[in-house]
Amino acid sequence: MRVLLDEQLPRHFARDLTGHTVRTVQQEGWAGLKNGVLLQRAEERGFEVFVTADQNLEFQQALSRTRLGVIVLAARSIALEDLRPLVPAVLHAIETVRPGQVIRVAA
Repeated sequence: MRVLLDEQLPRHFARDLTGHTVRTVQQEGWAGLKNGVLLQRAEERGFEVFVTADQNLEFQQALSRTRLGVIVLAARSIALEDLRPLVPAVLHAIETVRPGQVIRVAA
């Protein structure tokens, strides 16, 4: 799967999502874009999954109409050591999320 990590997540988290092509918003040159534009660009570039810690994203965007599956992380913080325990569940979510679906992964 082609996975895009939102800019607030640590870039090294990408290394933990093995078996997938993972890029960060910063690597794509999209830092600072508003969510609507960001999601549209991700779709246009062929990303299939968007991983974020933005708890409000699904309430601000019409995600059911997007071609992206969205995974929302909920951990104590967005520090790498707090996100790493979520990796098995995130990997499972990447495999199972459907376009327009939001899956929450919590610690």
